[in-house]
Amino acid sequence: MANVLVVEDDQFVRSALIRELTERAHAVRSAGTALDALREVTRAAPDVVILDLGLPDLDGTEALKMLRGVSDVPVIVATARDDETEIVRLLNAGADDYLIKPFSGEHLSARLGAVLRRSQQSAQPRVYRVGGLRVDPDRREAFLDDRPLALTRREFDLLAHLASRPGHVVSRRELLTEVWQQPYGDDQTIDVHLSWLRRKLGETASRPRYLHTVRGVGVKLIAP
Repeated sequence: MANVLVVEDDQFVRSALIRELTERAHAVRSAGTALDALREVTRAAPDVVILDLGLPDLDGTEALKMLRGVSDVPVIVATARDDETEIVRLLNAGADDYLIKPFSGEHLSARLGAVLRRSQQSAQPRVYRVGGLRVDPDRREAFLDDRPLALTRREFDLLAHLASRPGHVVSRRELLTEVWQQPYGDDQTIDVHLSWLRRKLGETASRPRYLHTVRGVGVKLIAP
């Protein structure tokens, strides 16, 4: 059972969705406007939101962005616009999935179940282990052979991002975007932080153990 917030201004459609979800043992709340939906989400966060785009007080995309501003609750967008460009735009704006109207109860249930499964998986504690290295992003702790590593905030973010993709070459562009939150920048900044991180891992660029530079491509983290 999940706590579902249905955001739909059409009374008939809203009632049908509430009935369908209730019959499938979900607890359902509803809102008819974007502002009411925001109040509901901030008052008591649901497990998932089903958001209609044709709301009377606010454009659906703007409503989605506002929801994303106050909560990371999964959002399934219900839209009559069967257009790939529009769907891509909505997913990029923060939607977790979408439904094209009209849709069946079975289709709704399948999409809802998939989103809830992904949400539950992402909510599980993350601890990355690579050889003797252990990185816990939630606690912001890192250990090498059970010894705590004293890392700066940026060093930790860099190590955690690499540890989340062990064995994969991570490009410098990706590091700038994901770790430094910058679309572009100076490669020397990455090199300096990698040098500091290597020192704390007891290695050098010429004698790497965990951090391996792939010339002209990026960096990968592997077990020694």
